[in-house]
Amino acid sequence: MNFEDFIISPKSFKTESWQIGNLITKEIKEDSIVLLFVSDYRGANGDAEMQDFSNIRKTFYRLSRLDFEIPIVDLGDLVSGKSVQDSHYILQEVLSACHYKRAIPIIIGGSNDFAFSLFSALNFHQKNINYTQISNVISLKQGDNINEDTFLGKILSSKTFSIKNYHHLGYQKHLNEMDSVKLIKEVEFDIVRLAEMMNSTEKTEPFFRKADLVTINCDAVESFAEPFSMNPQVNGLNKREICAYMKEVGLSENIKSIGLFNYNIYSENQLNQQLLAQMIWYLIEGINIQRSHPKERHYEIFYVLVDDREYSFKRDTFTNLWYFGEDENIENCIPCSRKDFDEAKKGWLSSRLTKI
Repeated sequence: MNFEDFIISPKSFKTESWQIGNLITKEIKEDSIVLLFVSDYRGANGDAEMQDFSNIRKTFYRLSRLDFEIPIVDLGDLVSGKSVQDSHYILQEVLSACHYKRAIPIIIGGSNDFAFSLFSALNFHQKNINYTQISNVISLKQGDNINEDTFLGKILSSKTFSIKNYHHLGYQKHLNEMDSVKLIKEVEFDIVRLAEMMNSTEKTEPFFRKADLVTINCDAVESFAEPFSMNPQVNGLNKREICAYMKEVGLSENIKSIGLFNYNIYSENQLNQQLLAQMIWYLIEGINIQRSHPKERHYEIFYVLVDDREYSFKRDTFTNLWYFGEDENIENCIPCSRKDFDEAKKGWLSSRLTKI
């Protein structure tokens, strides 16, 4: 497939040598980060007219490049298909091309249902996907078409998809019907409320550590001067919190695909544009830090007695991150927090750990 027929190349902006725009190229490279902007909001009852992302790009390009070494690619703007299904198909082809080159695609814009395309494209290249979503709503509605209400149900119920873990972070009780929440809990996937994510990333960091795919619904971010998302909310993660979480996403040891959906593309507010640009920047910073970590790790092992049974915790001596499990292969251990270890010493073991 010739992507030039479906992607509009981005404008060039003059940047200084210390700015991140000085690093950016326009062709997919091996082991790179690939940015792609999407204007199709039909999955959320919006339209699919091409939007101008120039102000967001300009703001992002002028941020510091620090000591970033990973190649950064800006493919441009995806042309919406004749139908929303066509847009999904085209996006999956682009994503697959990225995965073949071990590049990490970051999809910016579009409605939340494009998470389905990210999962589908990644599922073609690997099985047993760890998927973490930040969203204020959980919807498992059924329907033939893929939209923001049905995409999650299609992912979780598909016989052709291979999902290992699903973590849903940032849901708000007053916005959700309880049947969907109960069903997620019954199949023993993790749900974390907004209140548990505020002020610190420590409790929810383990849900990002092994994530292959992370998608962020911008509706989970509080709006301030002007609506930040297509469905603006008075409650949500604040500006500092969402940037901190974007860095945690980048720090994932397995991250392969990321989506930032439901951003208010009609907003001309500079603060909104700055926040989205900085979210992308912190994400890239996290990826760069993770790439600099040594491959060989050493672990301290701690044994804790709970109800006359011995449990094993491990601490990574380089990152100071914690794991639960006795397996010698750290990949088979469960990411956890220092708080999980401290509570185990007091005789209480998290149900998230015991169910596995």
